[in-house]
Amino acid sequence: MAEKRKCLAVIRVRGASNLSPDAEKTLEGLRLNRNCHIILTDNRPSFLGMLKKVRNLVTWGEITKEHILLLLRDRGRLVGNRKLSDAYAQKTGYQTLEELAEALFKLEVEFHRLPEIKPVFRAHPPKKGYKGKIKKSYAAGGVTGYRGEAINKLIENMI
Repeated sequence: MAEKRKCLAVIRVRGASNLSPDAEKTLEGLRLNRNCHIILTDNRPSFLGMLKKVRNLVTWGEITKEHILLLLRDRGRLVGNRKLSDAYAQKTGYQTLEELAEALFKLEVEFHRLPEIKPVFRAHPPKKGYKGKIKKSYAAGGVTGYRGEAINKLIENMI
């Protein structure tokens, strides 16, 4: 039985020194070129394979509709560094940003395929820092790797 597709948020948490060429290519393919960049993707096997390859450099988990809307409102940018608005949502066929966030959550549309939109969210480092060492996995009390629903709390601290 096939697993249900879910919307994932992926955040790069570690820098670029001493990376293998393979990891650099994978991060480039994910469009995670700098620390604190966030992307939205789904849990297809091809993306999960990429995430496992760079699991020591990124953290990811299932994002909620409310946090997608928060990212769109506060950190979403169009080409020319213009903010996202309801007018943009109407140009793409949705009435409001809430409807666009709902469509992204249900995976009806892929974020990076929207016209004139920058494919990454540039966030701040989290308030009061990361809770744990960035060289350890989330399961071992660190920051990197899969964290499930806890990604939403990290996103709140980064906006």
